[in-house]
Amino acid sequence: MDFKLDHAVDVLERTPATLRTMLDGIAESWIRGTEGPETFSPFDVVGHLIDGEETDWIPRARIILAQGPNLRFEPYDRFRHRTRNAGRSLAALLTEFAALRASNLNLLRSWKVSARQLDLPGEHPSLGPVTLRQLLAAWVVHDLGHIAQVARVLSKQYGDQVGPWTPFLPVLTDRPVPRS
Repeated sequence: MDFKLDHAVDVLERTPATLRTMLDGIAESWIRGTEGPETFSPFDVVGHLIDGEETDWIPRARIILAQGPNLRFEPYDRFRHRTRNAGRSLAALLTEFAALRASNLNLLRSWKVSARQLDLPGEHPSLGPVTLRQLLAAWVVHDLGHIAQVARVLSKQYGDQVGPWTPFLPVLTDRPVPRS
């Protein structure tokens, strides 16, 4: 499928509600479960997505659209959420994420990005040259990946309880080496 900004926004605006539906009000053991050491829990995922709203997607899009003398993005701290969100509730994080996402999507829409602007370059600190189109497409795929991750992590909490069904439940076996 070719990238279309309105189609991207269709997915991006649904992520907060999807995560709220999946996670709000469920037991702490579900939201704090992980796939092992140094992996994200569903709580961590929401915190990580908030960090992306604050320091990744829109700030990098601004750098690209400004086309100033320095197109290089600031490095992204994938683990900033761990200290930032200590002691906070998941309900508070879900509310914050929804507000930040709505604000960022309103800003993105207000820019009225043209087809020409989608091809403007930026520079990722480790990946090198990227375009605005690639950045925005990656934002969508990043969201979907984390929604899938949340479903996978939740599923694995009962992974030892499903008995002989394991071979028929690929959500338990498709990622033998978990990543955060």
